[in-house]
Amino acid sequence: MAVDLNAAASFLATHGRVLDRRRFEFLAGGGDRDAVLAAVDGYRNADGGYGWGLEPDLRAPESQPGGALHALEVFAEVGPTPRTREVFDWLGRVSLPDGGVPFALPVRDPAGCATFWVSADPAMSSLQSTAFVAGVGYRAAAADPELVEHPWLVNATRYCFDVIGKLDEAPFAIALAFAVGFLDAASDAKPEALPLLDRLAEFVPADGLAPVVGGSEGETMRPLDFAALPGRPARRLFSAEVIEADLRRLADGQDEDGGWRVDFGSFSPAAELEWRGYATVDAVRTLLANDAA
Repeated sequence: MAVDLNAAASFLATHGRVLDRRRFEFLAGGGDRDAVLAAVDGYRNADGGYGWGLEPDLRAPESQPGGALHALEVFAEVGPTPRTREVFDWLGRVSLPDGGVPFALPVRDPAGCATFWVSADPAMSSLQSTAFVAGVGYRAAAADPELVEHPWLVNATRYCFDVIGKLDEAPFAIALAFAVGFLDAASDAKPEALPLLDRLAEFVPADGLAPVVGGSEGETMRPLDFAALPGRPARRLFSAEVIEADLRRLADGQDEDGGWRVDFGSFSPAAELEWRGYATVDAVRTLLANDAA
């Protein structure tokens, strides 16, 4: 598959935020993990959470579950860091009594923020938000058995298991993808995740195409959104041919300027560029992991 990593680096140098440039450098094998961690620290708050637009469509400074997601993604990439426990502690403080995390916390200034973040109910647990932070939390905690038993992650896991076990119809496409990702990541430490993954398979189309209802025209969750990594349990949801075709689609998605694009709308000029940088790093990471770059 023809992927131009030099062009991707040039795109990020021209358009990307420092964090994504540092992440790309690290993924390409020449980067400094401490430099990546320093870059993500710029989005950290004194409460141990992350805000300040780390989630590009949530520009507000307050710490948010969406910010925790993106911070934990970085920690999963670069390896063990004390910051992981600090994020887990913060998530434990903002979780609701049932163990779930709200979709978003209150926002004082909605400038540049997506309406779905601003209008979220902070008193209601969200499978989508809980699954996305818990799933990447398992990946970030993979090298630290004590973190796998952190009270926040234990409670969030129980919440997700309970909600997923009671589903009788397909949830919102993005929530479905995050739930699959959560079960995949949790299965190493919690084997009971595997029967639930088989249950969710009933809701995942064989071709892996799950349109995002209410999203932008053409916005769709795709096979690699459900199962990005080879050798993982989630891969059994799709045939080898479906995964290979999606890897070709991803590789072919590199634009003439060297970057990748997203299929959803952005809520500020900054977010539009930042999502492209994020998507570029994500595409390269996925293609490298699948020996397709």
